[in-house]
Amino acid sequence: MDVDGSRERQGWVVWEEDGRYPDVIVELLSPSTAKVDRGVKKDLYERVFRTPDYFIYDPFAADSLQGWHLDLGRGYQPLIPNERGWLWCETLGLWLGTWQGSIRREPPTGTCDWLRFYDRAGNLVLLPEEIAAREQQQATSERQRAERLAQRLRELGEDPDLV
Repeated sequence: MDVDGSRERQGWVVWEEDGRYPDVIVELLSPSTAKVDRGVKKDLYERVFRTPDYFIYDPFAADSLQGWHLDLGRGYQPLIPNERGWLWCETLGLWLGTWQGSIRREPPTGTCDWLRFYDRAGNLVLLPEEIAAREQQQATSERQRAERLAQRLRELGEDPDLV
């Protein structure tokens, strides 16, 4: 929140962010990191970072999404998933949940489960490349519609450039 979103990051480095800690953390677990992510890191994010929302997800285990919201008086409180298994991220005002599909920026592997954000109404928050693809598709559709209309005008004996 309120950071330079155009700067590409592989992760959050506090001293590169003017001493600012992250507002939301999502950890992808692996067999070698799961214990630390659920224990030491969770405690660090709660007590030192004071990160308002913390999520963990094991991409290789079903129904593994877990999350906590920081209650300043009581520490991290577990989030209860909705009927879809999504968790509410108070800080962002979005749902975090799984989505099955393929993402163009990744090597082609077919469809798989991804963590994605959804708005309050349950609509998928599109990635920049998905927005660009949708805009391209709309532009192509509009161009084809204009071409069909011009062709129909020609069939009726009208010059579409003069109408």
